[in-house]
Amino acid sequence: MVVGMATVFLILLIVIWISQFLITVVNKVAPEEEPKKKPATSGASSDAGTMDAIKAAVDILTAGKGQVIKISPNSTQFINPMDINANYSEEDNPLSLKADFILSLCELVVGGKEGLLPVEKTVIDRCVHLIYRKYFADPCPENMPILEDLYNALLQQDEKEAHHVATALEIYVKGSLNLFNHRTNVNVNNRIVCYDIKELGKQMKKLGMLIVQDQVWGRVTANRSSGKSTRYYMDEMHLLLKEEQTAAYSVEIWKRFRKWGGIPTGLTQNVKDLLSSREVENIFENSDMIIMLNQ
Repeated sequence: MVVGMATVFLILLIVIWISQFLITVVNKVAPEEEPKKKPATSGASSDAGTMDAIKAAVDILTAGKGQVIKISPNSTQFINPMDINANYSEEDNPLSLKADFILSLCELVVGGKEGLLPVEKTVIDRCVHLIYRKYFADPCPENMPILEDLYNALLQQDEKEAHHVATALEIYVKGSLNLFNHRTNVNVNNRIVCYDIKELGKQMKKLGMLIVQDQVWGRVTANRSSGKSTRYYMDEMHLLLKEEQTAAYSVEIWKRFRKWGGIPTGLTQNVKDLLSSREVENIFENSDMIIMLNQ
């Protein structure tokens, strides 16, 4: 659907009105505290006094009550790709759905045109069930597995394919790209959460977007059990559809979001790249509205 400038202007007015309404609601639920005096900075160009543009936008929207999670090689904020909750799936065994995500993650890590081999998928699925036993026996945060637990479990398997996958994971566990080998240490349950991944490299950004998508799915499932909907805005969406390893999972998660009370919105400036994906048709078929500006 192609809309005119008048319609776009009307949509912007509606967004502004909703933003003002959200600020009012948040302030009623959690009244704003008296602002504390901040020490003077050495100047406008000081790193300490410079606020990230994304964080500034969220702070304005939520009057300082939003959560910005900065994911980068130098950040001390972490999200655990192995996180799971009891409502992760509508089936009796949420681990089956989590295993599907971990397979997609490993496909992206291992790479290759054909993706994972059948034997590799088998040993990964076996290890996933092994590393979650302790957590489901005693579901406390300390028992939540991390990527290193999967790595170690793979090394303990007899199949050479398991060692091949473990070797591919090594840089993300013990190497320079180990930022996803930590337990979650930030508040992902804030009413408005912004995942800032702009400082991730090209390859890490795809992995980061996939992991963030899974984190949002965890929030969708938790909100559904509380009778609440979840709005999800995904920038640079074409990156997830560019790789076959992540495209199929992204389409599946898009469908599940809608079924579980999620309201996903994808944004991209590269329409050509978006349309080149074989999976984009499934996204369009499961979208209520498409807004395309001048290209």
